[in-house]
Amino acid sequence: MTSEFLTKLDEYFEISKRGSDFATEVRGGVATFMTMSYIAFVNPAILAVTGAPIEGLFIATVLITALVTCLMGIYGKYPYAIAPGMGLNAFVAFGLVLGLGLPWQAAMAVIFWEGLLITILVIMGLRERVMDALPDDLKRAIAVGIGAFIAFIGFVNAKLVLSKEVPPVSASAWSDYWGYALVALFGLTLITILWSKGFKGSILVGILASAALADILSLPGLREIFFANVDAPVDWSAISVTYKIDFSTIGALFAYDYLIKPFVESPSLIGVVIAVMLSDFFDTMGTITGIGEQGGFIDETGRHRNLKEILIVDSLGAMLGGVFGTSSATTYIESAAGVAEDAKTGFASVVTAILFLITLVALPVIYLIPAVATAPALIFIGFLMMMSAINIEFSRENAHIAIASFVTIFFMPFTYSIASGIALGLLVYVIASILMGKAKEVDWTLYIFAIFFIIYFIYLP
Repeated sequence: MTSEFLTKLDEYFEISKRGSDFATEVRGGVATFMTMSYIAFVNPAILAVTGAPIEGLFIATVLITALVTCLMGIYGKYPYAIAPGMGLNAFVAFGLVLGLGLPWQAAMAVIFWEGLLITILVIMGLRERVMDALPDDLKRAIAVGIGAFIAFIGFVNAKLVLSKEVPPVSASAWSDYWGYALVALFGLTLITILWSKGFKGSILVGILASAALADILSLPGLREIFFANVDAPVDWSAISVTYKIDFSTIGALFAYDYLIKPFVESPSLIGVVIAVMLSDFFDTMGTITGIGEQGGFIDETGRHRNLKEILIVDSLGAMLGGVFGTSSATTYIESAAGVAEDAKTGFASVVTAILFLITLVALPVIYLIPAVATAPALIFIGFLMMMSAINIEFSRENAHIAIASFVTIFFMPFTYSIASGIALGLLVYVIASILMGKAKEVDWTLYIFAIFFIIYFIYLP
């Protein structure tokens, strides 16, 4: 690249202006990619139960992720990555298709309509208004809650936490999972030490080192020792993978039988569209608020810079997710990995997008970075985001916001849903404000959304 071209890139993305450089942005883009690359394989695996072709789902997942993440970088100009959302994809598969009996194409039509609805709300400025209407402490609580949620995902991926009936979750017996525990604790310790020394790239190095250790321990001969009672995180027999080119999921919803007919025959599906829209709406709002707080992207008024551009791209991602047949594409909390590496611009998102495109021809490499290798990074990112808690005022005078903040923080990890945490937290905020005689402090848009929150929990995705 010529110096003139690099100068133009620097000026367009405001890399130097924001106190960053190309190396930092590339490192951030790589870190984000490594923490969320699993979606290229997990999303098709979840949606395949709908009857959609898994080869088409894989290609569509990679393409939609690369396309909208690149658009976020170029137009939104902040280091956020977008991909089909976990949770919503499961709702599409098990709720809409297996539960309601919709064809998978009609389920994608639900996603398309909710994405279109969100886009209209952004154009009207309502989505921005809701974000601006939130009290500052509640915004900080969203960041803390997301940190707890991210850390919880890390503990689960490391198998340090297991799902049970009684109690619902518990610590694992390391005698069963000590290979996983070794990788996770090694990675977390390494990241912490490097970060404490001010090392640039501590999270990325931690992921790579953890992946290398997991790969070594998964080799035949060692896997029988370190993973005697469970499957090893890396299956070496699956590294050689072939797949066929399949674009059949893209545009499959554009037929009357899928796009219009189901809603005419079952008007109750409109309620489902609203519920999914609310989940998407507040999931993204929480992610942007939380990571924006972490990265210093919030201006002196408490508003995220370039907010409208970011929300427009995210809304288009939701709509295009239905068009591509991959479920709603939304801003990913794993973007926090890149921000934790000091990425400050959309150039990092462009790097992430390019790396996703490369997965089309380098599929086997991704299998060498198992979930347990990214678990230490997620736990550490959760630690960084939890620091916002020191600025939340938990007091009697601020009780209506304090209790809402508390609910928001803990409901996210307990329900495995950012949107549910925000929805219940805001509902508690509105009700508590009314009962404490502080109803005038609440913006009128939040009263409207309080009604939608109730609908959201009735038709919970």
